[in-house]
Amino acid sequence: MGGTFDPIHYGHLVTAEVARCEFNLDKVIFIPSGHPPHKKDYEVTAAEHRYQMTVLATASNPYFEVSRIEIDRPGLSYTVDTVKEYRRLWGPEPEIYFITGADAILEILHWKDVDILLDTCCFIAATRPGFPLARLEEVKPCLPQGAEGRIYLLEVPALAISSTDIRRRVREGKSIKYLLPEPVEEYIREQGLYRK
Repeated sequence: MGGTFDPIHYGHLVTAEVARCEFNLDKVIFIPSGHPPHKKDYEVTAAEHRYQMTVLATASNPYFEVSRIEIDRPGLSYTVDTVKEYRRLWGPEPEIYFITGADAILEILHWKDVDILLDTCCFIAATRPGFPLARLEEVKPCLPQGAEGRIYLLEVPALAISSTDIRRRVREGKSIKYLLPEPVEEYIREQGLYRK
């Protein structure tokens, strides 16, 4: 499961657990992006903070791991490079699923080496109830041949939690309790993250 995780919250954790159960995954590896190319226009919290928050948030689930693969790799973080590295490490046998939001799938045609990426792994596109699935149908005809069958939709419980809203709430001095795990909330407070 890739993402900026700035900060990680219950929406991410619920999505990962639902995907793990629905697709019978051995484990879910959370991969905080190092230098996301699609977020060049705004400041992203330092990768080490995002990594530490992700470790804190996932520590209680034995099926969750956190990887530094993108944080430790220099340059921009591209999903295709990460998936190719895991394929190299694990060999051709295990099926790799990349968990992301359905909104990200709408942009997949703009991702680096999308044809290689879709040939190397399957995608689990997590949606909230009420997400306009018709928008995903518009993307399908543009995908490389055979790729349509490698993208699975997964509806997760209605959680309207977003990292953007959490950062805004911290800036405005509002409560973020119950939006993310307590250790992450404490880390944000101790490190003074997301303040003006």
